[in-house]
Amino acid sequence: MTAWSCLVTGAGGFLGQRIIQLLMQEEGPGQEFISLKLEWQPSRKQTISMLERLWRKRKHFIVHLDAQCLRKACQGISVVIHTAAIIDILGISQRDHHECTRLLLEACIQASVPVFIYTSSVAVAAPNSYKEIIQNGHEEEHHGTTWTAPYPYSKKLAEKAVLAANGSTLKNGGTLWTCSLRPMYIYGEGSPVLSHLVVETLRNNGILRGVGKHSEVNPVYVGNVAWAHILASRSLRDPKKAASIGGQFYYISDDTPHQSYDDLNYNLTKKWGFQPDSRQSLPLSLMYWLAFLLEAMSVFLSPIYKYQPPFDRYLLTLTNSVYTFSYKKAQRDLGYKSLNTWEEAKEKTVEWIGSLVEKHK
Repeated sequence: MTAWSCLVTGAGGFLGQRIIQLLMQEEGPGQEFISLKLEWQPSRKQTISMLERLWRKRKHFIVHLDAQCLRKACQGISVVIHTAAIIDILGISQRDHHECTRLLLEACIQASVPVFIYTSSVAVAAPNSYKEIIQNGHEEEHHGTTWTAPYPYSKKLAEKAVLAANGSTLKNGGTLWTCSLRPMYIYGEGSPVLSHLVVETLRNNGILRGVGKHSEVNPVYVGNVAWAHILASRSLRDPKKAASIGGQFYYISDDTPHQSYDDLNYNLTKKWGFQPDSRQSLPLSLMYWLAFLLEAMSVFLSPIYKYQPPFDRYLLTLTNSVYTFSYKKAQRDLGYKSLNTWEEAKEKTVEWIGSLVEKHK
């Protein structure tokens, strides 16, 4: 393929860093990779001035979420990989992520960027109830979240906008090709979730807090998710494949064994002496009703006090449901095959966790 340039939003994040690393390793010299941090700030004049200075370096810069600024950032770009998101189940602003994605899509159209890849989440599909069981689900089953909780709702709206934009006419007369990747729960070195777990468990004398013993999921290693983005980029840049892949979404996983969240946490930390909590937990149905009461209290107090419940019904459902998905469609259409086996991924993650234990103990 001819020389091309790629802009990655959220490139400083857990997944974004891996995508940048793989782009540099796999796509060869002569290509141009730019990392982009998006922020909600009104200072357009200052931002435009900063862009003019940093654009010459074309490596890493911050862009405020303003249509003019984003168009400037997208000039001369071949591919946008949009990974930027706030992974905060209880506190994310729905407006921010959806609006960010909408503005970025419009910037791509105005700047004639032909390829847009969106990092979605399995959360846009499931789970809707801890009583519902999904095993080896696939794209043709059309699963969709019914939650209005901020994280799944904002991701759902953003993905819908991305897929609807496929086939849009670019300013230069070309065509915008888009697709969305829906990874399962992502683990690996640099995971903010695992980092928090390690610090919390060390404070708890090495006892892992139970979060999802009733669940069954198929987690995915961060390096394999990054690789899926590289393959999606190659496919959408290929004129022979773009039309059939554009507008599609793909579940992304690997050969990590199906297991509960609690079992995964234990498998990744037991080498360092961490142990599961042996205490009896409250029945899930009782926890669900308790979450409902906490949510009601939050609404009741909202006029005078901003109360943030420690958990809610969505979080309980997310961490205590059975939902696994097949990635055969990604194998078929994108040629996806994981770069790292479960054993390799586990070894890398366990050693990284060991470095955290040494740092924080």
